Order: sequence, then C-alpha cells, then structure tokens
Amino acid sequence: MKQFKRLIERDGNGFVVLMAEEAEDMWHIYNLIRVGDVIKASTIRKVVSETSTGTTSSQRVHTMLTISVETIDFDPGAQELHLKGRNIEENDIVKLGAYHTIDIEPNRKFTLQKTEWDSIDIERLNLSLDPAQAADVAAVVLHEGLANVCLITPAMTLTRAKIDMTIPRKRKGFTNQHEKGLEKFYEAVSAAFMRHVNLQVVKCVIVASRGFVKDAFYQHLQAYADANGKKLTTEQKSKFLLTHSSSGFKHALKEVLETPQVAARLADTKAQGEVKALNHFLELLSTEPDRAFYGYSHVNHANQELAIETLLVADSLFRAQNIETRRKYVKLVESVREQNGKVHIFSSMHVSGEQLAQLTGCAAILRFPMPDLDDEPMSDEEK
Repeated sequence: MKQFKRLIERDGNGFVVLMAEEAEDMWHIYNLIRVGDVIKASTIRKVVSETSTGTTSSQRVHTMLTISVETIDFDPGAQELHLKGRNIEENDIVKLGAYHTIDIEPNRKFTLQKTEWDSIDIERLNLSLDPAQAADVAAVVLHEGLANVCLITPAMTLTRAKIDMTIPRKRKGFTNQHEKGLEKFYEAVSAAFMRHVNLQVVKCVIVASRGFVKDAFYQHLQAYADANGKKLTTEQKSKFLLTHSSSGFKHALKEVLETPQVAARLADTKAQGEVKALNHFLELLSTEPDRAFYGYSHVNHANQELAIETLLVADSLFRAQNIETRRKYVKLVESVREQNGKVHIFSSMHVSGEQLAQLTGCAAILRFPMPDLDDEPMSDEEK
C-alpha cells in the first residue's frame, strides 16, 4: 500500500490518500472502509447530451467524485471494491445527491475520510503500509532458474521478489556455461533476499526446493552476506529451515507449510499464533469450561473483572454497519491490552477465522476460573 498524505486530528477526524499496489492491499482497504465514510476518487460517468435537433448522444467522461458510502461490495476474486453512495460535492457532471458507484482497484488513487479513526483503523492502516513489520516468517521456494521470495503475515502471503532466469543446460564440454548461469541465478536470489527480508524481525526462514538446489543457494547466500558486510550471525543461521518442495512456483509454498516439520517449527510465530490460541480455547472449553467463554456479554463481564488472559476477535466484527457495535469491540480490545492481556484478531479469510465466527466471533481465555459467568444471560444473537 502506498500512502500519499495523512491528516488525522487528535479527536480521530481526518483523511488519508492511498493507493493499493498489490492484490493483498485490497483486503486491508475493505476492512478500513465503512458505511458513512467519505470516498473521493477519479471515476467514469456516462453523460447523455441532446442537440438542438432533438437527437441524443452519450459519452463516457472522467470526473472526480466525492461520495458518502452507503453500500460496500468486495469481490476477492477480481480484487475490486465497489462503493455506492450519494455525491456530496458540487460537480459539473453529477448532481448533488445523485447516486454513483466508485470502483477501487490496485493502482487507483483515492482519498478516505472518516469522522472517527479509532485504534483498530490506525493499526490496520499502519500494517497495510508496512506488512513486513508483521511478517515473522520468510520463505524462498526455488528450482534452477526460478525463485519466489515471500513474506508470510497472519493475514496473507506476500511475494516480495520473483527471479526467473534461463540457465544453460549441461552439455559435454560446456558445463562451465551451466555453472556460470547458476552462479548468476543464486547471486540474484541472494540480493533479493537480503533486500526484502529483515533477519532482525523474522523468526524463521524456509528455503525449499527439489534436490540440492536449496543447499547450494544457502551456501551462496552466506557468502553473499559476508561479501557485503552483513555476515550472518549464529542466531540468524539458526532461523533457517531447509526442506523439500515440488517446484519454485509460489503455489508450492502451500504444501511446504503443511508438512509436520515446518508446522512444528512455525508453532511460535504469528502465522500459527491464531490457530494455536483457538485450539487452546477449544481444548479449555472441554477440559476447563470455567476458563473459556464466548459471546460479547460473557467476555465483557470477564474483562470488567480483569480476568482475560487472551482475547480472540474476528475482524468481521469491526466491519459491523452499526457504529455502536464496532465501538464496543474496539473498546474491548483496547481495555484488554491496557490490562496486559493478549489480543488475537482473526482474519475471516482464514479457516481459523471462519471457525471463530461460528462462536460469535468473540471469545476469551481467562486467567482464573469464573463459574458464575455461566449464570449471566446471553443475547439472542450470541446463542
């Protein structure tokens, strides 16, 4: 995500000028925009004109429109966001109060204005501007001539670099050309890795390939880092995990992440943190039900008693059309954090997020048992 300007007052009122650069950025924008927000962007409007003879003609005209958002439609497949609302600024082409739909897509600049940017909005905005801050897993999947350097965040997998080079085949008497091609390829992948991966932040680096390509690359990476004055420390070397993949294409990363060896290594990272927290909650629900509760009323009551150790919240709750509903969940998150509790915000694009949504989207693991909470009534929506 690219930010051109940000002006947010202390009372939360303000605007930002943004542009999605990647398909994944559209997910963040979808989570930022709510009904009642104001969007300003360039759009196309069909204009019908009539001549003095009574004939009509139509043409499509580019214009800058400002609308108050009334409906939001997100198409994850096409990575398009359709925002429908009324025009709220004077315009030569569109009347005040007339309805129009603005389409937001990658590489299209727009202004988002809110009367209240809350802490969850700011957190989401900052994350979208620098997703590397939240990426504590890096991965390189490769085969000879092709490599993908990726960062894995709790919400998405970001391809930071793709290296595609032609390596001369091994031929009798010309093996030198093959070796030179490989050397050039490993050099390019190493440069991309050092440019996009912060070894101070990531907790694990997965290097996956067929055969011995991963081993050759890892050796070259160490030599490259050393030659550029960034010699890998013992601690940084311990973060690397070399494993098998079927190819160097990005989709091969999925099968790599599912292997028991990799899953065990990633157990303490944010990418697996949500799954781990949800599994712990479900386990307590069976073994110690007085320490595991779900539904806003039960969770909020536990929070008032300073009892929450871990809060689990689905991001869909922050997209609530009712402003008061969103505010109460924002307030709950802020309160738990103030009491040094852990907060996990689950993406509804993940299976774990869908599972949490079936449990009202709000759950908590308590520091101590609260058997009396079962006597508290739940609202009809939470049952």
